[in-house]
Amino acid sequence: MVEKFLDKAYGVDDPDSVRDLYDSWSASYDAEIAENGYATPGRAAKALRKYISDPGGPVLDYGCGTGLSGLALKLEGFAVLDGADISTEMLAQARAKNIYRDLSELDPSAPPPFDKGAYAAIAAVGVIGAGAAPIGLLDDLMALLDSGGLLVFSLNDHALKDRRNKGRMNEHIDTGSARLLHAKHGPHLPGIGLKSSVYVLEKT
Repeated sequence: MVEKFLDKAYGVDDPDSVRDLYDSWSASYDAEIAENGYATPGRAAKALRKYISDPGGPVLDYGCGTGLSGLALKLEGFAVLDGADISTEMLAQARAKNIYRDLSELDPSAPPPFDKGAYAAIAAVGVIGAGAAPIGLLDDLMALLDSGGLLVFSLNDHALKDRRNKGRMNEHIDTGSARLLHAKHGPHLPGIGLKSSVYVLEKT
């Protein structure tokens, strides 16, 4: 019997535990997530595409996992994708899909190892929240964008319960460092009754 990991995913709260969980989950991740109707990657890719006039520019899929968000971006016409994740084994699954120009293993204790302005857009699908990265990552990703750059990210219902998560996004909007282009609540993992909000921010 294949071990299930989804019920464990929201209970880990430190980088080493997150990495260990996803390393162990990597081989069965796509199948288990598909069983539960994982909808957020497609929703996020469609939302980002609405605000990109030329999808030929480079996009960073931050926290790419096995590459499901990259596949969704590819289907929406994004041609140049780089991926990054903390899990070696998840990256191996992503590499096998042959959709990324480059893949990088992340050190969660260090700032994202990318040059400012290197990407026209950044996607962080299912990356911020319980069992994943803290909301401080939002600041790091916004700092990588030049003015006019776009960040698409999601907060699932667990993440939305922590007011600090949406609050940090609102700080960027209220202080004028970002403009909110898109915000929509919808299906995330229908199989377990979980929804998510997808946001697109434009760096000002």
